[in-house]
Amino acid sequence: MFSTLIVARMQPGSATDVAGLFREFDNSEMPHRMGTRRRQLFRYHGLYFHLQDFDADDGGDRIESAKTDPRFVRISDDLKPFIEAYDPQTWRSPADAMAHRFYEWSSL
Repeated sequence: MFSTLIVARMQPGSATDVAGLFREFDNSEMPHRMGTRRRQLFRYHGLYFHLQDFDADDGGDRIESAKTDPRFVRISDDLKPFIEAYDPQTWRSPADAMAHRFYEWSSL
């Protein structure tokens, strides 16, 4: 399984709105199209953490192909009032907000 973690800033009190947007998105076929197996959203002191687990590491090909889908574009636009880049000066794409795993352990 392949995972990504996006780190950003989240407007206070917007967790319900953000969860609702993703609930609608995840009830479509978009997670399947992107290969998303699981999505988890976390918040901590104004920070937003978006953890996604994927079936396999395909180099992001499935996600890249989904980026032009109107549903992907719409959720990206709908999240803008609630989620902003952690560092707006350096943000150019979601890849600029990805945390990098430096340790992993599993009992499997």
